[in-house]
Amino acid sequence: MYALRLGEILPHRDLDTLRGIEGSRVKAMYRLMADKYDIPWEGRHYDRDKPESSDVPNQAINHAATAVQGAAAIAVQSLAAIPQLGFIHEDSGQAFVLDIADLFRDTITLQIAFAAAKKSINGDETSIDRLVRREASTVFRKQDVIATMIDKIKLVLRTEESDGASSDSDA
Repeated sequence: MYALRLGEILPHRDLDTLRGIEGSRVKAMYRLMADKYDIPWEGRHYDRDKPESSDVPNQAINHAATAVQGAAAIAVQSLAAIPQLGFIHEDSGQAFVLDIADLFRDTITLQIAFAAAKKSINGDETSIDRLVRREASTVFRKQDVIATMIDKIKLVLRTEESDGASSDSDA
């Protein structure tokens, strides 16, 4: 799972070490996306009790993450995979959904969030959650996100190998 998330196989086996490496990469990705979209970035800040108190980019990330998690839930359910079967996330009833959604953080979640934040910062008076929903709808359709998630889940669970084996024996 970390090899998929990080794009390479690392020699580390300790989850805390891998989480630290991923955390550093995520921070760098936030900065790169903010620069790409020319958005002021003061870091990732989120107050669960007052999510609306965050700045626009952070609110957009929260809304985009929710949308991508929804898409991941559809993908997980479509394969009858167990949502609680987390590889990296462990404490959530949606651990596997969160694992799959995280595979798309750099390419989908942040793209949606920063595109919507840019519109808001540039004067679009539509609420940030609505801007994110519209952007998510466009990105999900154009990039066929749910189908891509399904393919990743099959890769993670290696169901394609077992599907191929059963169809060979049926012939």
